[in-house]
Amino acid sequence: MLASLKARSGQWLDIFITALLISSVAILLVGLLSWQIPFGVQLQLQVGEVAPHDVVAPRQITYESQVLTERARERAAQSVPDQYDTPDGRVRRQQVERSREILDFITIVRSDPYASPELQIDYLLAIADLDLTPELALAILEASPEEWQAIVADVPRTLDRIMREEIRENTVTIARRRVPALVSAELSEEASTIVAELVKALIRPNSLFNQARTEELRAKARSEVPVQQVTLERNEIIVRAGDIATPEQVEALTQIGLIQSEWNWWVTARAIFFTVALMTVTGATLYRLRPRTLRHQQELAIVVVVVTVGLLAAKFMIVPHDWLPYLYPLAALSMLLAVLLDVQVAVVVTMAMALVVHYLSPNNVPLITYLCTGSLLGAVILGRAERLSAFLWAGMAVVGCNLLALASYRAPFTDFTVPKLLQLHLIVLLNGGLSASVALIGYFVLGNLFGIATSLQLTELSRPTHPLLRQLLLKASGTYHHTIIVSNLAERAAAAIGADAFLARVGAYYHDIGKTVRPYFFAENIMDGSSPHDKLDPLTSAQIIISHVADGLDLARKYHLPERIQDFIREHHGRSLVQYFYIQAQKQAEGEPVREEDFRYPGPSPRSKETAILLLADTCEAAVRAMRPANREELAQLVNRLIDERVADGELDHCNLTFKELNTIKEVFLHVLQGVHHPRIKYPENVQKAAAPTPETAPAGGNGHREEEPRSGSPTPSGTRLSRTGGVEEPASI
Repeated sequence: MLASLKARSGQWLDIFITALLISSVAILLVGLLSWQIPFGVQLQLQVGEVAPHDVVAPRQITYESQVLTERARERAAQSVPDQYDTPDGRVRRQQVERSREILDFITIVRSDPYASPELQIDYLLAIADLDLTPELALAILEASPEEWQAIVADVPRTLDRIMREEIRENTVTIARRRVPALVSAELSEEASTIVAELVKALIRPNSLFNQARTEELRAKARSEVPVQQVTLERNEIIVRAGDIATPEQVEALTQIGLIQSEWNWWVTARAIFFTVALMTVTGATLYRLRPRTLRHQQELAIVVVVVTVGLLAAKFMIVPHDWLPYLYPLAALSMLLAVLLDVQVAVVVTMAMALVVHYLSPNNVPLITYLCTGSLLGAVILGRAERLSAFLWAGMAVVGCNLLALASYRAPFTDFTVPKLLQLHLIVLLNGGLSASVALIGYFVLGNLFGIATSLQLTELSRPTHPLLRQLLLKASGTYHHTIIVSNLAERAAAAIGADAFLARVGAYYHDIGKTVRPYFFAENIMDGSSPHDKLDPLTSAQIIISHVADGLDLARKYHLPERIQDFIREHHGRSLVQYFYIQAQKQAEGEPVREEDFRYPGPSPRSKETAILLLADTCEAAVRAMRPANREELAQLVNRLIDERVADGELDHCNLTFKELNTIKEVFLHVLQGVHHPRIKYPENVQKAAAPTPETAPAGGNGHREEEPRSGSPTPSGTRLSRTGGVEEPASI
């Protein structure tokens, strides 16, 4: 009951700490986004308002005026007239042909003896292209055959003549006014009127408005207008008392930092809305891609620290300034998270920070692209940073990507003078260098502060010259050999399932360093065949065997091993039972109860893929070394049974290994163990004294060496058994 209460209180404490970390970031973000200098210190003036007093420039300043630049560019664009295509002859021919079709139809209607005059008028009014009036329709029907023939001949001719000219959508009316002058003078007044009205109705624009060309020329005109520079001298009057503030004056006051709006609670409300949306999306994305970050307080604390520094820097660097926002080292945050945690975390946080930058600098798409693309590329290039040179390459990649991002919006840089262009390139170089430098410094500072097993630390720890590995080699050479084989198993299996293979290998190097305290109590280090466990009671022997975990943790803390490496030490046996000594204790107890808890490892069970792989590798290697299966089938059965028993015992419940990954691990173990412990033929000791053994008499499963004599107090190899947890049931092999 007490243990259950402690577990529940621990869970609630973890939840409270996680909520505290997340809420601290949210509160900081709201505060920074809604931060306003107390009103009354500076001038409150908007466009169209009356200035309360004279305002002078406190210092000399030169800035790029967006108001004047946009106004000049708009004037240049409006000076470009609308562009039209050249007259299209197809339109003229289509309309002439259409006029003939209509005239033929009218001729048929006129000559229809069965149609009444009212029906004939209805037929003519139904012609959509003409839109005739009843009076004109009646006049067409009343025209004599001779006049109608003249009309039929003159309408296409007149229409062809007028449509050979350029007719735009806005000049159709002018063209229609000119039609009566083009009608043949030989026609009567009534016939001329009919011809003019029919031609007017059939006129269509033959020169269409070319919007793309117009926009292109206007955009070119806008781009040719240089950025308007405004220089204010010190003590120059910007706006006089009583003047109505213009956009230019308000912009000048803003640039020089003299404008301050009233405290607006809607600013705080918008900041809260933005923060809630951003935190929700970011948290949900991390939970989907890498839930470990939200559950592991150390990783979450790293994210909080990095984001806090990034938010504070963004508040003071993402300001209205020519070059300061482009110096903001967002790439440093991305690279830090990629190298300390994971690239997925870096990508998610980078996108979230890019949205924050967009909130601080709205409508600045080039800046967002510049910061976001460079940061993402830097994180991807750096990766796990197995060498210091990776930071240099990542910084260079950030510089190159930044240049491409700027070129994609500013090329061909006609708006920039030569000094301005040189300044821009210098800022890009400084951004890449600053990002790489901050990432490298943060890498060492945060790595040491949080005890993270960074790739550079792992590289140092993997060297055989490390004091702990030297002790392991000199004091427990058998354990050292076991460690090398287990590290190969763990590395190969981790790489096969996509886990951290380097971490698994280095963690395996140190998982048994506790055996250096009492090396001769472990089978692989006993050389003379006698076991010290023969003189001890089972409980003492079990406690000695179990104590190598605690001894290893003490050594790990003494030599400042990272916390992730310490996890391999404390979790490589999980909560398994030292079954051999437990059974021995039950036999000696003669019916008295024996506390099973005294014979179990303290745990905890593996909580990551890497430590789970180590547990399985350690179990399988020890069992295969003890059992010595004669062929691949026996080896496969043994490996499958050991891993299945670990699953059934619940040792893998707290890691996120899938059954598919377990099958992959089994195949890898089988392949590696077959190569390490493959059967060999036992050769005779003296070829001259003894006849060579025939294949029938050669011992199956020999290993090429003299068979070991059974150790004192230990069962012979043929009597060796495995416990439920995969341990070998003999004192010297536990």
